Amino acid sequence: MYRKLVIGLFLSVFLAQAASAQEGKVVVIKDPQIDSLIAKRLALSRAGSTGNKVTTLGFRVQIYSGLGRDDAYAEQSKFRALFPGVASYVSYTQPNYRVRVGDFRTKLEAQKFVNDLKKNYSSLFIFAEKINPK
Repeated sequence: MYRKLVIGLFLSVFLAQAASAQEGKVVVIKDPQIDSLIAKRLALSRAGSTGNKVTTLGFRVQIYSGLGRDDAYAEQSKFRALFPGVASYVSYTQPNYRVRVGDFRTKLEAQKFVNDLKKNYSSLFIFAEKINPK
C-alpha cells in the first residue's frame, strides 16, 4: 500500500514537471483566401449598416411559372406596366422560369398584395425567400 502511494506520488510529480517543461512555438498555417473572405464579410456587414442593399428573409408573390423564357419576360413587362413601383424578379430553376414580385416583410403584406393582383392574374402563390428590404 505504502509502495503504491509513493509510486503514485512520484508519477504525479514527474508528469507535472514534464507538462510544465514543454515550451515551443506555434505556427499557424492557413489559406490566404481566409483573410479575403473575412474582409468581404466585414464589408458586407458594414454595407448593411450604411443603408446599401442587404437581403433578409421575407415574402414574394409568384405570378408566372413556365417553360418559356420569352413568356416570363413578357409577363414581367406586363406586370411592370400595371405596377410600376413594385420590384419584379425573373429566375430560372430547371426546367421552369418564374416571375416573382414584391419585397414583403410579412406574409400578411404579401397576402394583401395578392388580393390586388387577383384582377389580373389567375394563379398566385406566396413564397418565403430572401428579399431586398426598402
